[in-house]
Amino acid sequence: MKEAIFGPAGNAEEFYADGNKSSYQAPAWLAAYGLNAYEYQCGKGVLISEAMCKTIGEEAKKHEITLSLHAPYFISLSSVEPEKRRKSVHYILQSLRAAHAMGATLIVVHTGSAGKIPREKAMKLAADTIYLALNASAKEGFSPITIGLETMGKINQLGTLNEVLQLCQIDTSLRPVVDFGHLNARGLGAIKTEEDYEKIFDTIATTLSAEQAQKLHVHFSKIEYSKGGESKHLTFESDLFGPSPEQFSAVIARHQLTPTVICESAGTMAKDAKYLQNIYRSLL
Repeated sequence: MKEAIFGPAGNAEEFYADGNKSSYQAPAWLAAYGLNAYEYQCGKGVLISEAMCKTIGEEAKKHEITLSLHAPYFISLSSVEPEKRRKSVHYILQSLRAAHAMGATLIVVHTGSAGKIPREKAMKLAADTIYLALNASAKEGFSPITIGLETMGKINQLGTLNEVLQLCQIDTSLRPVVDFGHLNARGLGAIKTEEDYEKIFDTIATTLSAEQAQKLHVHFSKIEYSKGGESKHLTFESDLFGPSPEQFSAVIARHQLTPTVICESAGTMAKDAKYLQNIYRSLL
């Protein structure tokens, strides 16, 4: 039976404590740790060389690590400034080039902010930017790489589950990236039970397809929130904020779902990804 796969977003503190210095060492380290996914982080910009991308890709292939890549945080699909939207297309193309060289199958893109404009206008601007990005991607031959649109954690950001699913209906090459910590934070603790997780998967299956719900790309971490939504990422040791990793793992095991689960805990993302994996496998 095909299983869910688990890994960290970027390099954990433990990775460096073990004497590693470069991300090309991550695939071997993760394989030894028992994990099988890795999301390379370009949040502050695509600053990695093509040669390093290829080296990471070769190491990932050797150690059977599935790769994804997080595009820059400053992408703004819904900006009211045309120049910012044009630059966002450029940053998406940069991310796709790096992913292509690396052999990553998906890039993660933030959907943007509603700010002071109506959400309907923000959605239209985001959709227009996505069309431009898809056209540019096709021209450069990057269509096989999936553009994943992430659910967001702050209430004033675009990125409710329904907004992301609506944008994903623009083209069949788009996929939702469901960050359960973000959804819980923007809902001020909305994910409380296993049924709450199940409703999210059911909504994806109904709106897009059962296959997309089955093979979802997931971000998972506990996240502190205030009245505006997300404040900061935590570790699984924190009991003050959710969502529950135990409930999540139980749901995907019980329903035989096979997501790629990327843990974004603060510094302990490998350890916490392993914790999720251990619970999941114990329940199969």
